[in-house]
Amino acid sequence: MSTLNHNNLNNRPVGFFDSGVGGLSVYARFKHLLPVENTLYYGDLAHMPYGDKTKEELVSYARTILDFYKLKGVKAVVIACNTSSAQAYDIIKEEYGFKIYPIIQSCAKVIASMKVNRIGVFATQATVNSGAYKKELMKYNSVLEVCELACPDWVPIVESGNYDNPESIAAVEMHVEEMLKFAPDKIILGCTHYPYLMSLLTKFAPKELFIDPAKIFVEYIKNDFESLGLLNNSQTAGYEKMFVSANPESFTEHSKIFYELHKTPELA
Repeated sequence: MSTLNHNNLNNRPVGFFDSGVGGLSVYARFKHLLPVENTLYYGDLAHMPYGDKTKEELVSYARTILDFYKLKGVKAVVIACNTSSAQAYDIIKEEYGFKIYPIIQSCAKVIASMKVNRIGVFATQATVNSGAYKKELMKYNSVLEVCELACPDWVPIVESGNYDNPESIAAVEMHVEEMLKFAPDKIILGCTHYPYLMSLLTKFAPKELFIDPAKIFVEYIKNDFESLGLLNNSQTAGYEKMFVSANPESFTEHSKIFYELHKTPELA
């Protein structure tokens, strides 16, 4: 990454992106923690879900979004998507003149320092294929046992809002039962969509078992902003703008239970 120029950087917006509404779990926590920051959010609905895409496709999508944010003059971009963090970040991290925060790599040190021996990870197929969680966690704790399990049917449940039908409940139960055979001390919800399934997950396992990385992630970003002198010093609430690559009405509809949008997103 090129050297940051701090002239007027503080007031520039922070960009977020995900394949759909899932990244709003990170975005909402960030807005709560740092309400004066100006923010942009990009939902890549044209290519959703990301979990079944190739590495090459995911890198291409990430570059398109980062190029968009470069034109918007952002001071940082938050990859609020585990799949992009796993498959694209290492390729694109040095290509832009602003700080890029990937959720997996940013959270791994904190999670690895927890007093646990066995960690499970629920994630998309692409994230599991990358082995990113295991690799990053074991950088900081080489004796951890990590079990990564792909749950490809979970993102469509969240994006459709079909939480109560028998097929959705069965899909969640199947993967939880499979993971419990590993006897994990904690289970990372390794996709930003998955915390929205908590009401289903807790039918089959106690809530304390699950880790939502979003809270750890936004605190990491806040601390890094402080150390880099990037915090917005405004006294008023920051603006926000939402963008999508397709289907703004769908995004608006499915975001309602996650975050209150103030206006319909623009097509990027």
